[in-house]
Order: sequence, then structure tokens, then C-alpha cells
Amino acid sequence: MINYKISIIVPCFNEEGNIKVLYKKIKEVLSNYNLEHIFVDDNSTDNTLNILKKLSSENSDIKYLSFSRNFGHQNALRAGLEYATGDCVISMDADLQHPPKLILELINKWKEGYDIVYTIRKDVENISKFKKITASIFYKLINKISDIEIKKGAADFRLLDKKIVSVLIKDITEYHLFYRGLISWIGYRQIGIEYIPNKRFSGKTKYSLFKMINFAISGITSFSTKPLKLAIFLGLIISIFTGIYGLYALGVSIFTDTTVKGWTSVLLSILFIGGVNMILLGIIGEYVGKLYMQSKKRPYFLIKKTNIKI
Repeated sequence: MINYKISIIVPCFNEEGNIKVLYKKIKEVLSNYNLEHIFVDDNSTDNTLNILKKLSSENSDIKYLSFSRNFGHQNALRAGLEYATGDCVISMDADLQHPPKLILELINKWKEGYDIVYTIRKDVENISKFKKITASIFYKLINKISDIEIKKGAADFRLLDKKIVSVLIKDITEYHLFYRGLISWIGYRQIGIEYIPNKRFSGKTKYSLFKMINFAISGITSFSTKPLKLAIFLGLIISIFTGIYGLYALGVSIFTDTTVKGWTSVLLSILFIGGVNMILLGIIGEYVGKLYMQSKKRPYFLIKKTNIKI
């Protein structure tokens, strides 16, 4: 047995068909290591929790946390980090798209002295063009307007040294978590490893288009105030053009007998300016909303059931 303790964090939401297979594959890959598996059930509506209870009763290296409601993937990661006790912590999804065999490469890089070993998902043919395009836009946008750089394809499949875990738990207190950005922002010695994702073993993806958009907005607004500056410049530009058009209309009405006609142009102008105003208010509201939620200091999650002594 190698004298390292490895903590494996697996957020779960309706993953009843994947948990046993994932656990078995991880055990096969890391048979020589002292392991701690922390499965975080994000209030699943299927049989996920019952499977975790049964597995934990049969295997002493399995710990589980079950939330009182759905708190989201990033908060599930936070919960796992809080209760992990390993020399290093590896987070991965339950659907087996993150190859368990790659864990050995992550550990080897950690042994070489890297504090953070992250993974980069390579595009494969079975990924839809829409997902490829939207993902590319997201990474280009967040890298352009923020002070951090996230590698295209960066995943939540990563290894963290225990000192990094301590920093993320004790020093990072923001309510809206975006770990891909935080890992880039935090610094330390890092290295990335590319991987080709497996097909989902069973079940359906939990990331709808709406959730992906919300995730992208949260990531961008968590690491940049440039959208607020953009709102200011956009407002100024519109005001200038509106003022010029207003002077033109006033001049026509005073110095000529031609009346300003065309309700279509007026209506389109009103709708355009109104739409832009709503976008600007939405941008400002996103930041104000984050401040509001942060000020409440609510917990990241509430635990309903667990086999961990708290």
C-alpha cells in the first residue's frame, strides 16, 4: 500500500446507474492507494442515495453527503472539499465521462511537485457543433474580458494538493462559486493534461442550455467588472446618437416646412433603446444580486443525511 491518502470527490445528481461502476473502476486503477471516496448527493430524485447508503455499509472507504435540496454542482464540489482528508483531492463527475485511468497521470504529476493538475477536454466527433461553438465563444469571451485565463476545454476533473484545498475552503468565501475560474486565479504550480471524454455510461446530461448559459454568466461576472464598463460606454454611444438625431429632428421642424414623418423609424428607435436599457439593467442587476446574496451569508449547502461524523 502506497503511503498516500487520496480523496476522490464525486458530485451526484440522479446517477443511480453510474455509481457502482465508477467506484469499481476507481478501485481497480488505484488498488495500491489508501482511498477515501466522498460522494455528494445533490438531492437526487432517483435511487442514488439508497445506493450510496448500501455501498457505504459494505465499503469503509465510502463516505456520502446528501443535501436537503439541490444546491448545484459547484456547491457539491465545495462540500466534498470541506470533508476531504486526503493528501490530495481529485474531483470528477459520476457519469464516467472522466476516464478513471487518467487518475494515475494526475497523481504522477502531483508527485513531480505540481500543486494543481487540471484536465483539458479534447473535442470529439460525437459532440454537437452547437456545443462546440458555444463552448468556444464562452472561453474566448471570459479570457478576453477578465483578468484570468481558462484553457479551452478545462474541466472540473482535477487534482488539488491539500494546501490548495485549505486555501479554497478557508480563504475563498464568495457565495457564487466558479471553480474553473478560481483554480486559474489562485496561482501556484499548475499543469494541464488533455483527455478524450468517454461516453456517458447511463442516464442523461444534467446541463441544459439554460443551465449552461447561467453558468457562463456566473463565471464571467465572478471575475470581471468589464461588463459594467461596457454598459457605460454603450449608454454614452446611444446617448450621443440620440442627441444628434434629436438635433436633426428639431432643425427640420424649425427651419423647414417638412414634418418628420415615419412612425416606423420612431418605433424602432424606442424599441432599440428600450432593449439596450433592459440589457444594461440586467448586467447591473447581476452584480447587485451577487452582492445581495453574499451579504446574507447563507451556507453553501445543508446536509440532510451523511455517514460522516460531523
